[in-house]
Amino acid sequence: MSTATATAARAPAPPTAPFGTVFARRMAITWHRGGSWGPSELRDTGPIPMHPGAHVLHYSSACFEGLKAFRHPDGKARVFRLDRHVARMCQSARLLCLPPPDPAQLEAMVLDVVRECRDEIPAFPGALYLRPTLIGTEVNIGAAGTPPSEVCLYVLASPVGDYFGAGLQPVRVAVEDEHPRTTADFGMAKAGANYASALRHVMQARAEHEAATVLFCPGGDVQETGASNFMLLDDQRLVTKPLSGAFLHGVTRDSVLRLAAHLGYTVEERDFTVDEMLDWCGRGEAALSGTAAVLAGVGTLIHHGREVQVGGGQVGPNTRRLREALTAIQSGEAEDPFGWLREV
Repeated sequence: MSTATATAARAPAPPTAPFGTVFARRMAITWHRGGSWGPSELRDTGPIPMHPGAHVLHYSSACFEGLKAFRHPDGKARVFRLDRHVARMCQSARLLCLPPPDPAQLEAMVLDVVRECRDEIPAFPGALYLRPTLIGTEVNIGAAGTPPSEVCLYVLASPVGDYFGAGLQPVRVAVEDEHPRTTADFGMAKAGANYASALRHVMQARAEHEAATVLFCPGGDVQETGASNFMLLDDQRLVTKPLSGAFLHGVTRDSVLRLAAHLGYTVEERDFTVDEMLDWCGRGEAALSGTAAVLAGVGTLIHHGREVQVGGGQVGPNTRRLREALTAIQSGEAEDPFGWLREV
């Protein structure tokens, strides 16, 4: 048995615990104090001492990222689209008036954690989910109108299995055409406050319709769900809303769009309405994109209490095709023509 084969054979099985509840043994951390970032360090994953008056606990001065490192058949680890995630985190920090991380330092912290936890990366479809997080740690409960002068940046790692567990299943999605997910021009920040503002609508949809999530369409304008970008597909086209400040600029969204064009689909980034979306359901597919779920097929849309099946209520062939093409690149089973993978 070759060294690469032996290394790959020792890959741990993906965890069966819920996604994001198991943590790797090591993390990276640094602080911004006195106007500059200090050196980062690796330490055992565990609590960070924090004063109860820390800025983040009172004024939500926090943003984060979510990306994955995969174990390939040659036994090596590779991080998917690290540069795009680092750039988006810097953008989120600026929107929150937090000092943006130094991109080179943040990249190094992520790579250090992956190297340190390489033997904890599960076999595909498992991965090492990486969570860079930026929080305001200044002790000041009177700073509602002032950004924190002290900030902590850390990178957690979580060995995860397939998000769907029992296999790719169609998702039930409730359509909310009155309320937005969050405020205009802040939706593009990957901030906990945006997820919190959507949560009550998601919980109501689960209780009333057994929906997994909510698609926010204020004024009939189709935007995104509580945690994913949204797209329509058929055998020739992929349609999705153009980027704006109102919703998250998904890295998986961008990957799917580029891959779809590469495979011959016509990609249309344009506005579309709830009425057009519901009309599409009879002949096409709908899908949600995100780092955790990759590409999830929508089987049912619930609009004003009426259930509308999408593509016969199952995960459609175009959704499956694009998902399989993307995961083949991530897993190392297919060539990476876009240069998306960073070897560690």
